[in-house]
Amino acid sequence: MAPIINQWAVITIVLSGIALVIGVTFIRRGNREMHMRFMLLASVLATLFLVLYLTRLGLGYEKKYVGPAEWRGAYFALLITHILMAALNLPLAVGALYWASRGLRAAGNLSRIESVPQARAAFATHRRWTRWTVPVWLYVAVTGWIIYLVLGSYGQLSVR
Repeated sequence: MAPIINQWAVITIVLSGIALVIGVTFIRRGNREMHMRFMLLASVLATLFLVLYLTRLGLGYEKKYVGPAEWRGAYFALLITHILMAALNLPLAVGALYWASRGLRAAGNLSRIESVPQARAAFATHRRWTRWTVPVWLYVAVTGWIIYLVLGSYGQLSVR
């Protein structure tokens, strides 16, 4: 059961990263509605990943690095930065979502953002949060994929 959960965790985080990039692309093109939809999708998928990941760990499914000794330092540097940034990503993402929802509530709909001062201010704060959130989220997603691939080749199942 745990290997299947692990596989679905990987699928959800890959799809989350893709949705994140698409969402960023939409906002850069000025399409707020599609941006919002893809960012919500990315958030739901990332949340599902977290639930699956924690479930997998709870079931005792864990792989340990047993690859070449000369790569060990680089692997653990990648793993440690991944873990630290993942811990940072959750409050950043929640903050970005909070300010976006606050702005949307103030505006009433996406087309009124610029005309409602409280909405404009909330979305300005949302943008400041996302300047940190998006790069951190992408780093966590990409390093997570790399770690998964490394452990696929150089990992040994560790049973607790």
